[in-house]
Amino acid sequence: MSSSNVAPDDWDTHWENFADVAERNPGQTYRRRIVLGLLDGAGRANRYLDIGSGQGDLAVAVAQRWPEADVAGIELSDKGVEIASAKLPRGRFAQFDLLGGAPPLDGFAAWATHATCSEVLEHVDEPDAFLESARAWLAPGATLIVTVPGGPMSAFDHHVGHRKHYTIDSLTALLDGAGFTVTDRGGAGFPFFNVYRRVVIARGEQLVDDVDDEGRISAVVRAGMAVFDGLLGLSPTRGRRGWQLYATAVAPRAAR
Repeated sequence: MSSSNVAPDDWDTHWENFADVAERNPGQTYRRRIVLGLLDGAGRANRYLDIGSGQGDLAVAVAQRWPEADVAGIELSDKGVEIASAKLPRGRFAQFDLLGGAPPLDGFAAWATHATCSEVLEHVDEPDAFLESARAWLAPGATLIVTVPGGPMSAFDHHVGHRKHYTIDSLTALLDGAGFTVTDRGGAGFPFFNVYRRVVIARGEQLVDDVDDEGRISAVVRAGMAVFDGLLGLSPTRGRRGWQLYATAVAPRAAR
């Protein structure tokens, strides 16, 4: 199956075709720096949950940073769970649909002291209901770190199922409405992350075909990744004008 024919919400095929690209993506590397820095400021992670854990790269980074933490992830895609479990055998990864109406898995109600939801909400039709369901997995007063894209959407964003991009204020309103208290928020990466995103937008539909059926990456994309990996490595992880949005929020300490 050609990568250009992947349905937006076909996440098993998505991780089959794009797992290696995602792992090499300089934007993902940069986001991990943001998330780990925000987690560092939130105290020691004892029980960590990655909400929308994908192929497990963020969970692996958290496990390396806090080797004594219990690490778990929930993900809609069985293929994502398979890849994450192979990367981090000590982690507990499970297929779960937060919009399916089911309670948390056994032992995971009010479990996580720290959680992340990185580059997930832009794919969700009902992000408010998604976050309210996720709250049941978090201990009272738990810290939740969220990242979402800001700025215009590219052809590739549409291809992989982005419903919307956020602003700092709309992300804050979403978290507030789901019962969280936002303690920090911003838009990181100006100017290099914004330039990176503009290159992705300019590449247009061609970017969809830059990865072949076996996950091989074109020379153009490899060269661009190398350049932006260096530039984003120099970029601050906090700010207001960057298109990589982030927020730190705290779960309610009592039932609403």
